[in-house]
Amino acid sequence: MSYIMDKTIKKVKSAVRDFQLIDNTQGIMVGLSGGKDSITLLYLMHQFKKVSKYKYHLAAGHVGMGWDTDITPLEKICRELDIPFYYEPTNIGPVVFEVRHEKNPCSLCAKMRRGALNNLAKNKGFPKVALAHHMDDAVETVLLKMFYEGRMDSFSPKTYLDQKDITVIRPLVYVPEQDISRLCRLLQLPVIENPCPANGYTKRQDMKEIIKLIEKTNPLAKERVITALKNLDQAKAWKSIE
Repeated sequence: MSYIMDKTIKKVKSAVRDFQLIDNTQGIMVGLSGGKDSITLLYLMHQFKKVSKYKYHLAAGHVGMGWDTDITPLEKICRELDIPFYYEPTNIGPVVFEVRHEKNPCSLCAKMRRGALNNLAKNKGFPKVALAHHMDDAVETVLLKMFYEGRMDSFSPKTYLDQKDITVIRPLVYVPEQDISRLCRLLQLPVIENPCPANGYTKRQDMKEIIKLIEKTNPLAKERVITALKNLDQAKAWKSIE
């Protein structure tokens, strides 16, 4: 486990350095959905604090979707790590699926969840929010933008939201999903079931399958896309906002 942990921490360190994600003065709230990505990010941010020069205040924020979900495992791991856990109840799930009957619910749902999380962080005094988007998410977003919007773009590792005075960071942007899955299993971190009706039936899942096909002929395909994003001069993709 030490190898995969050290490897992942090094990738987090690289992202922090490349995009100036962390400093000593601003507390960070990790968006803890309960999936493997977010719970692993929380653990890594806890470990990174121990070995890095940054001594940030860390907390976890969970946005309830309005479904009957048991979050006690998340509260338990936060107690064990001595990390404050904050819960924000919402009715986002029923609104998206039962009231509005969205045909493409993911975009609206994500926007509402991010808004609720940012408000929670702001209300609790945390000027930074850490999201668990990883390398695969970045590459999938590139394909989605290209195929469905006709443009080359992805999310930024660091984004300042001036209306909220919140900075959103993505420390896992260099970490492949398979490494996160492996580390989560090895650490036996608690993962709660995703109750979303659209889980596994999205355009993003289609992009995952496309990437798997490409990797059969080019195992470094995802890394090459990340390099392309970093070298992109004309588009806004991946430009760090200071």
